Amino acid sequence: MASTPRTRKSSTPLTPIVNQKPSRNRISPPSDSSPLEPSQNFFPTSRAEFLRLVSVISIAAFIAFVCNYIASVVDRQPKPFCTTNSELDDALSDLCEPCPTNGVCYDGKLECEHGFRKHGDLCIEDSKLSEVAKELYKFVEDHVCKAYAHHMCGGSGALWVQEGEILNRFEENKLTKHYGISGVAYGHSKQRAIEAVDKMLERRMGHHGIKEVKCPDQLAQKHIPLSCCVQLWIAKHAITLLAAGALLVGCSVILLKVRRRHYLSVRAEELYNKVCDVVEDKAVAARSTNNECEPWVMASWLRDYLLSPKERKDPLLWKKVF
Repeated sequence: MASTPRTRKSSTPLTPIVNQKPSRNRISPPSDSSPLEPSQNFFPTSRAEFLRLVSVISIAAFIAFVCNYIASVVDRQPKPFCTTNSELDDALSDLCEPCPTNGVCYDGKLECEHGFRKHGDLCIEDSKLSEVAKELYKFVEDHVCKAYAHHMCGGSGALWVQEGEILNRFEENKLTKHYGISGVAYGHSKQRAIEAVDKMLERRMGHHGIKEVKCPDQLAQKHIPLSCCVQLWIAKHAITLLAAGALLVGCSVILLKVRRRHYLSVRAEELYNKVCDVVEDKAVAARSTNNECEPWVMASWLRDYLLSPKERKDPLLWKKVF
């Protein structure tokens, strides 16, 4: 039996032969731009890129401004206050702050006067002391003006009242507890109330050099009671009121007389027609019965028949009928 010959495989792999072409070196064209000039993509080429650039620059500028402001505020130190009544205020105006109104400055510090409180670099009026001063002035005004108003109404009120006596009557403890102020603050409010009294009320130096105040006439009229106002008005216009009353009474009397005459005239005519009707009916009845019925009618019977009991008391009405 013939055996088929076996071919032996080679252990070395066969590599394909590739035709290698000679490579050509690419030569870049020479650049005309200088290396110091920016490229063409450096500037924004579209609207969106331009807006983005503007927003970035704006944010950077804002951050720089805020940082600069914070640094200036932190590093800045407040100027001290200039000493009150100092002759060098103008010369030191760049080195210190002028002392505000109603303030006392010493050694660069600010202290407000009584009746004012510190608010930043200013001295503002204390609202509590203002309320106390208004209460005191209102008390003085009511006391003085009511006394004068009572005098105007014929009473025994005083025209001039001692100023110190009125203020001493006011309850100091009640005010200080209500507003929570000290005695020194109350004294300042009392002084302000006295200044307001001097401006609004009339004053004079009375006996023994004591100040006295009087309410002006126009202000006193606001404190007069309503009943007293009516009395004063009547007393002031008494002659006019008497003349007007007499004229009103006269007109009323004349009007009543005219009305009564008109009523009597109309009623008398009405009664006359009724009397004629009754007499005519009697005459017709007498003729129809061949004089069996009396044609005469008594006047008293007609009066009682035609007039009401109230009209019978007025003899003038029946006289107008006949």
